Amino acid sequence: MTIAKKVETIIEKSSWIRKMFTEGARLKAEHGAENVFDFSLGNPNLPPPPAFNEALKETVNSSSPVDHRYMANTGFPQVCAAVAETVSAEQQAAVTQQEIIMTVGAAGALNITLKAILDPGDEVISPAPCFVEYHFYCDNHGGAFKTAASQPDHTLDMTALAGAINERTKAVLINSPNNPTGQIYSGESLAQLGALLREKSDRYGRTIYLISDEPYRRIVFDGRQVPAVFPHYEDSIIATSYSKDLSIPGERIGYVAVNPKAAHRQQLLDAMALTNRILGFVNAPALMQRVVARVQGASVDSSAYQRKRDLLCSGLADAGYDFVTPPGAFYLFPRTPIPDDVAFVKDLQEELILTVPGSGFHGPGHFRISFCVEDEVITRALPGFKKVMASYK
Repeated sequence: MTIAKKVETIIEKSSWIRKMFTEGARLKAEHGAENVFDFSLGNPNLPPPPAFNEALKETVNSSSPVDHRYMANTGFPQVCAAVAETVSAEQQAAVTQQEIIMTVGAAGALNITLKAILDPGDEVISPAPCFVEYHFYCDNHGGAFKTAASQPDHTLDMTALAGAINERTKAVLINSPNNPTGQIYSGESLAQLGALLREKSDRYGRTIYLISDEPYRRIVFDGRQVPAVFPHYEDSIIATSYSKDLSIPGERIGYVAVNPKAAHRQQLLDAMALTNRILGFVNAPALMQRVVARVQGASVDSSAYQRKRDLLCSGLADAGYDFVTPPGAFYLFPRTPIPDDVAFVKDLQEELILTVPGSGFHGPGHFRISFCVEDEVITRALPGFKKVMASYK
């Protein structure tokens, strides 16, 4: 044995998304990339907004040696202040730079948060379907990951969440707009969730945190908005990144924002500053911190993703697929016509269509389509989608 048994087990049960990515590489080599319709990975295909490119040039041209040195583990103060101003407006709360910690993407934000709050055996609950990596992030820090069923339209099910919370629960982790469903949780449901967490925290005599993972906050359609979390629950934390709204996932830049009304605010912030260092991140990338500070509020044009959504939904509805039209993100999560979603996804592969089984997202009986692709990929894939569905009719 040359690697850890635990890691070996994880590799054997590795993410379906990455498995499809690998399968896609094989099929592209065999059939030609232009003939494979890859909907497996949520990799933004829109260019960054012009404001980002301009800010990048200005930042590079104005750099001094000091700008590339270590800074506080929380990030450059002026960057945290710029982010705090944006978060204050979004969250309807007086957030200061002290409540912001710049991180290595949303994954870094979630990991420093979980490291800061979890003791061995503590549980984190997430509404299902949910992002496939949450389980691994919790396990990284000795926590146990649990899911609670959502409503059929992928909205929050308070009864299921209430039944899942117990004396070991340390956090509820939500993601809105959601990956893989694209669902947005309403302000009313967040208020209900806040009330539930207050009641459960009082019952069990411990703080139960609400962690909101929000990298798709600005990828919304049909005039929708993502409700603020902070007004509905004091012990709340936002973990997010600029990967999706600026189309820069490879730059690995994000942040944590702590509700200024959190009961243990300073302890929490001190813990996250420490975990940002000891997990090996040390600090978020200096160059990207300075760039995003210049482009607060900028985003790609979501109407391009809405066009792709409508194109895909129209074609799949015509082919007989059953799904909830997503109000945000760039994913569609249709039901499979058979219970075995893995088998159905393999049938789609026969038509050179790459999607991901819903089982990988704790959503069996569904499959995820990532529609951040060229329009032509969608239109050329639709006959294959229709052919496979027809074979089950």
